[in-house]
Amino acid sequence: MRRVLPDRETIASQIIEAKVPDIGDYHDVPVIDVCVKAGDAVKVDDPLVTLESDKATMDIPSSVAGVVREVKVSLGDKVSEGSVVVLIEAADPAAAAAVTTPAAVAATAPPASVTAAA
Repeated sequence: MRRVLPDRETIASQIIEAKVPDIGDYHDVPVIDVCVKAGDAVKVDDPLVTLESDKATMDIPSSVAGVVREVKVSLGDKVSEGSVVVLIEAADPAAAAAVTTPAAVAATAPPASVTAAA
């Protein structure tokens, strides 16, 4: 039986789902800004999208450095905790392995920045 191995590019990169972290009791929060597009390079903590609740705006940051492969939301879309907003091809496969499970993402994702609305 012949074993087929993935090519080096597949091994070297991993797609990470950037998700909306715990945002409290808010559901169906509108996306008011999409900060990235497919092909953009991002660093850890770079803002991906901005959400606005009735009390605050918050940036959803990247948990890994890499290249945006797909933006899953548009301006005006409504998201909740756990919604996938962006797919990122991680630059460092070792770092990506640490955030591939939802529990790992929640444990390693930096807190969303919150700015009080006027």
